[in-house]
Amino acid sequence: MLKIIGTGRAIPDFIADNAFFEKIVDTTDDWIVSRTGIKTRHIMTEGGLTELAAAAAQNALDNANLEPADLDLIICSTLQGDYITPSLACCVKSKIKADCPAFDINAACAGFIYSLNVAAGLIKSQIYNNILIISAERLSKIVDYTDRSTCVLFGDGAGAAVVSKGDCLRYINIGTKEGIELLNALSGLPENCFTKKREQGFLYMNGPEIFKFATQTVLSEINEVNRRLNVKPDDIQWFLLHQANGRIIETVRKSLKQPQEKFPENYSRFGNTSAASIPMLMDEVNRDNKFKKGDLLFLSAFGGGLTMGSCVIEWDK
Repeated sequence: MLKIIGTGRAIPDFIADNAFFEKIVDTTDDWIVSRTGIKTRHIMTEGGLTELAAAAAQNALDNANLEPADLDLIICSTLQGDYITPSLACCVKSKIKADCPAFDINAACAGFIYSLNVAAGLIKSQIYNNILIISAERLSKIVDYTDRSTCVLFGDGAGAAVVSKGDCLRYINIGTKEGIELLNALSGLPENCFTKKREQGFLYMNGPEIFKFATQTVLSEINEVNRRLNVKPDDIQWFLLHQANGRIIETVRKSLKQPQEKFPENYSRFGNTSAASIPMLMDEVNRDNKFKKGDLLFLSAFGGGLTMGSCVIEWDK
């Protein structure tokens, strides 16, 4: 159905280390690192998400040796772009001077895999060929910086991938489970259109319940891959998991009895960047020339909704 032919990423310049948060909330570096593994995160202090997403997009196009004119479609996964309307995808399309349809998907942290699923169907139907997927998030806009349990977790960033026709998508599954109350952020718009009052829609998360959902979801998907493809954890070269925090990833790794080198991470440097985390991580490993032709990549993500998505991709770049 598809193969990945290029990857890219972009991050803001400002780095907020744990010492930064020690000054604004009642927390410590030891507390943050011991519970999450996060040491720094990048936060947007100027400019818009469009510029960040466009930079990641251009990096992916360069990596794929394509021009914006070669694109047939742009899909952006994001909680929200710079505008309610137009979509972030339309803004990026204009920024990079592409000439193709463009639309957004909001599937929270699972947005990149949801986008892969949509792209695979459109390529298989022979409607489009070269599709640019961008996952870009500015979580700093919806984080409550008085809530020490959540504000230290999140960062801003953008990751991108160009996909085209190929037979490298071996398995993909997306879904949702009940649990809207466990992870959410209100829109901030007034409930009554005749009032002018607006309430900030800060992000809320029930950490313990999301931890259980995440670990159970990833391990269940691994079992399904084994059942469908007869592919065991030992047969997979790379586990690219949503970079929510180190405890989730380490729990999965130990449960699967797999070596640490199979689980690359960027959460320690970027925090949880929602939908952007997997494509950002994929680009890092790709740029380090660690992927080998024929490697199997297992991608899995989970987020508000509760959304989940997993896939197995054979590397052929």
